[in-house]
Amino acid sequence: MSKSFQNVMASTLSAAALLSGLSACAPLMMGGAVMTGMVAVDRRTSGIQLEDEGIELRTAQGLRQNLGESAHVNVTSYNRQVLLTGEVATAAQKELADKLAQSQENVKAVANELTVQAASSLTQRSKDAIITGQIKALFVDAKDLQSTAFKVVTENSVVFLMGRVTSREAQRATDIARSVSGVTKVVRVLDVISEEELKRLSAQTSAK
Repeated sequence: MSKSFQNVMASTLSAAALLSGLSACAPLMMGGAVMTGMVAVDRRTSGIQLEDEGIELRTAQGLRQNLGESAHVNVTSYNRQVLLTGEVATAAQKELADKLAQSQENVKAVANELTVQAASSLTQRSKDAIITGQIKALFVDAKDLQSTAFKVVTENSVVFLMGRVTSREAQRATDIARSVSGVTKVVRVLDVISEEELKRLSAQTSAK
């Protein structure tokens, strides 16, 4: 077992333990709530990273005000593309969530992956957290991937991949995610860039 896997899994298990101790009445979560401290190696500009955090905060606040405790919704923004995952009670709530996300300043697209069903259990959410941690650890270990180029979201054992990546990286990451036990499906919500664009971004990062 690699050191990176051990480190990521230790953090993930701690998060899962914390999650299992939370009340089910904390339905809204934001993908950018925790800063990684890796701005310099992020393929987004620092300005867009701040925009993404603002989008997540505003969208989550609006959903909380409009849906209350009746929905479990995760809001993740990457490069101004918003991913909504989780569960809502009705199709009307799903549509409302979509419109609210679309209405936020700087949002360029919304991927509404909400499902109309009962909210997932804390046990399932703990399993999802562990799956996410395993995938992130494998990304760190993969020599042909830049792990910080991806965001990983898992909901009901379905894995969502976000990021600015090449077609090669997208396929490699998908194959890795599919190899993790418990994953039922991998959904790509990616900004696909060319290998030339990747070289340009890498040169800019090296120059900083």
